[in-house]
Amino acid sequence: MRILALLPLALIAMPAAAQDRPDPQRLKATVEKLVGFGTRHTLSDPDNPTRGIGAARRWFGAELAKIGAACGGCIETSEVARDFKGPRAPNGVRIVDVLGIQRGSEPNRVVIVMGHIDSRVTDVMNATADAPGANDDASGVALVLESARLLSKHKFRATIVYAALSGEEQGLYGGQLLAETAKERGWTVSAVLNNDIVGNTIGQDGRRVADRVRVFSEGARDSETLPEAKARRADGGEDDGPSRALAKAIRGVAAADGAGLKVLMVRRPDRFGRGGDHSPFLALGYPAVRFSVGVENYDAQHQDLRTEAGKVYGDTADRMDFPYLAKVTALNVATLRRLASAPAAPQPVLLSGALATDTTVQWPAVAGAARYRVYWRAADSDAWSQHVDVPGDRTETVLKGIIVDDSFVGVAALAADGAESLVSFGARPVRER
Repeated sequence: MRILALLPLALIAMPAAAQDRPDPQRLKATVEKLVGFGTRHTLSDPDNPTRGIGAARRWFGAELAKIGAACGGCIETSEVARDFKGPRAPNGVRIVDVLGIQRGSEPNRVVIVMGHIDSRVTDVMNATADAPGANDDASGVALVLESARLLSKHKFRATIVYAALSGEEQGLYGGQLLAETAKERGWTVSAVLNNDIVGNTIGQDGRRVADRVRVFSEGARDSETLPEAKARRADGGEDDGPSRALAKAIRGVAAADGAGLKVLMVRRPDRFGRGGDHSPFLALGYPAVRFSVGVENYDAQHQDLRTEAGKVYGDTADRMDFPYLAKVTALNVATLRRLASAPAAPQPVLLSGALATDTTVQWPAVAGAARYRVYWRAADSDAWSQHVDVPGDRTETVLKGIIVDDSFVGVAALAADGAESLVSFGARPVRER
């Protein structure tokens, strides 16, 4: 057993060839097409052939179908729908999510990339005024479509779900619908990448931030019970839940990809006091994060189109930075490629070694794992610093000289080509809690 220093590397993601890079002009064309539907308000006329959310959804589905046809039917296009009623939909509304499903060799294990197709203006109930929603969130939907174009050229272990959600602005209804669909279908969800407001670089105060993207992730799991929360706290797992592990993986992908985009890993589920379509996934215990721009311009969010005292308001395409959106898209694609190629994460990872100078690590066998990577780090650090690889026919190792009191430990599963799962944090067996 040879101990290796942790290197940023091929095990995370290899730089994509130029032809596999997202195209800023194609992203721009998609955003402009979505803006061209006038409004995509959830309560707009779903049957109008050229204006409103129904027309936008049908167009998105048709584009996914074209991509599927080009790859010999590798993407199946479908819809899931349900009626919702709430404060922002008092008379009820039919919520429709449009999905493209690219089946992997493990069809029931999925990674999801999504954005919301609905838009709004200042009055959240105004379903008739022009609401271009270029950055919020045609940018995310364009990213999803571009990801499908690029990833449909390849085959993967996990299934990839490409999703355009409705009803985000009215109450996160589309996210709730897809999260509950995942549960009803018995999907094993390895990751959810929610992209919402991912296309601008000029902020409210005029500053330009083009070198980073924010990735928001929960620490304490929304779905955990009180006993589970107490156990997590006792084991020191506040910074290593599945969603935080996903955020750390994305940070590693960004460091390895060389596209010039850094990840600001924000340690909260979303912006301060706000939420997004990944929130319903967190409520059901799925690993989910939100991508959003490095700096926001609030004059270009949820605004009526107008000019007041020389200030222009409105979420229009001319305020976006499409080369930047291409970089965020590339980061999503690289992350999806890694996680869809990798085996599932080993769970649970169990530790023992109290009152000892060695730490014993155990985990269950994972289908398709060629080897396992056992990580550890000092307990005052957030980043894994060392690892050792263990053959795929073994599910236990002893870390000699690693004192569990002073260290955190985790395990990932690797495919034969080095594609790596998320790292599962090591904890005590249930009987010891």
